[in-house]
Order: sequence, then structure tokens, then C-alpha cells
Amino acid sequence: MKRLYFSLIAMIAFVGFTALALADPGTTWDEKINGHHRFKVLREFGGAAVLDKETGRVWEQSPSTELFPWTVLSTPLPGATAPDALSHCYQLEVGGRKGWRVPSIEELASLVDTSQGSPTTPALPAGHPFNVLPTPHWSATTNASDANRAWAVGFATGSVFNPLKTANREVWCVRGGQGIDGVQ
Repeated sequence: MKRLYFSLIAMIAFVGFTALALADPGTTWDEKINGHHRFKVLREFGGAAVLDKETGRVWEQSPSTELFPWTVLSTPLPGATAPDALSHCYQLEVGGRKGWRVPSIEELASLVDTSQGSPTTPALPAGHPFNVLPTPHWSATTNASDANRAWAVGFATGSVFNPLKTANREVWCVRGGQGIDGVQ
């Protein structure tokens, strides 16, 4: 009887975890797609968004070049449309769609190709369709050992680093996946 009971629990757990994995098929990231076949500019978004077939995420084709602190400053930047990077993505509408967020560090770093990149060219895969500067961009991931810092990717070299959250960086918004809560 115990064996049957444990078998039933194992089967229910397997079905439950399978359902979670299928709910977000982009989380497996088990296939490497090279060249022009990796990215697809989405006409449904007016050509303003790009599907990354390798991860299942949808990225802005042309992220804002506006600089944002990760956290809210006591006084927002002059002329800022949103006070911080998190608010910018949450309020963003691209291709007639809302639902954007700041990517996790894993998602943002998944775009890096360290064989590419220079001070004038971003370290992105060859043939990418993005209009992005080779500058540092925020992730939504707080540094676990220092809550005053968040992870970022420098797209000139593909480096991953953790500046203070009050520093000004660009942000590249994404849709899809589970994301994480930007804990301030």
C-alpha cells in the first residue's frame, strides 16, 4: 500500500512540474540557435519587438537610451518619463502592448556574444536585429550579498557587474517568462 501511495505522489508531482515547465516553454534554454535564425522581428508588434527563439523572450528592438537609476531617487532626473528603471518597463507600451519588465540577469546576459562587441558595437550575436548601444543595461536582479547593488550587463564587452542602484544606466525591457520582483 505504501508503494502505491508513493507512486501516486510521484506521478502527481511529475505532472505538476511538467505543467509548470510547459507554462513557460522559454525556461528550458536547451537549444543553441546561431545566426539570423535566432531572432525574429515581430510584425504583430509593428516591428518594434523581437522574439529570441533560443529563450522564448520578447525584447524591445530599440530600447530607450534614457538613463535611469535602478531605484527611485528622492528627486527624479529632470525630464524623466519614469523615475527609475523598474517603473520605466512597467509603464512601457511597445507595439500596442504593455506587460514589459526589467529582465533578470540571466535573461539579459543570454543576449551576450563575447566574440562580438567593441566601444561602438554591442556584444550581441552576429546578425542580431536590435538597435542598441554598447552601454551598460540594468537587470532586475539585486546582488544577494549587497542589497544596495543590482546586476547589470555592459554590452561593449559583455561584462556582468553590480553597480550601486543609484547609478544611472539604460534599461532594455523584456516580455515573457516569469521574471523576478525588483526588490528595492
